[in-house]
Amino acid sequence: MSMLEATGVSKSFGGLKAVLNVDLSVNKGEIFGLIGPNGAGKSTFFNMISGAIPIDSGTVIFDGIKISGMKPDRICRLGLGRSFQAAKNFAGMPVWQNVLMGALFGQKGQSYAQAMSAVDEVLDFVGLNDLRDKMVPDIPLAYQKRLEMARSLATRPKLLMLDEIMAGLNPSEVGEAMELITKTRDSGITIIMIEHVMKAIMNICDRIAVLHHGAKIAEGTPEEIAASKTVIEVYLGES
Repeated sequence: MSMLEATGVSKSFGGLKAVLNVDLSVNKGEIFGLIGPNGAGKSTFFNMISGAIPIDSGTVIFDGIKISGMKPDRICRLGLGRSFQAAKNFAGMPVWQNVLMGALFGQKGQSYAQAMSAVDEVLDFVGLNDLRDKMVPDIPLAYQKRLEMARSLATRPKLLMLDEIMAGLNPSEVGEAMELITKTRDSGITIIMIEHVMKAIMNICDRIAVLHHGAKIAEGTPEEIAASKTVIEVYLGES
């Protein structure tokens, strides 16, 4: 069953065609990887799906509802959460208040007590409870990345979009992030992730799509992508 269906999605910035007629379907319950060289259009695609920037053409259906053209807050409250390539944590707040912002933004009409219950649940889920009172600049990068994910989880998403959540992490931290992403999927949340860490993409994704110069050039299982001569030439084979 498809959770996210993008059809003919395109975006240009002046004369630059950032995303070109991309079709993408993400099934409920899977971890879907989106890879490609820098500048391939991956984050632009995420920005269109989440409503951060308008789509020039094409449609996006999320959980049976057309969301192309909707504002980001409405899309979020329908159950589509996301993280950002550059973490957007609130540096002037402790960890728990960052997660509270997600809880309050994601669900209308809930009480403060209900939001705080969500904060406690999410902090425990991602393993940040012991750092809940720390200020964001005082925690390591790996935990700041985890906090970015936690704030998204606090919005109660059905589908979570992760944009380079492992960038800058060491191998041990990458392994921990892989475990958390798999745990999140196992909790019932569908995931689509942009990532340059090939170990992660190849080991935890059910399917992968490859963008190059804004166009989708391949899609398949990790094994199929790893064996694709086209992908090897334009991405995996790059030094």
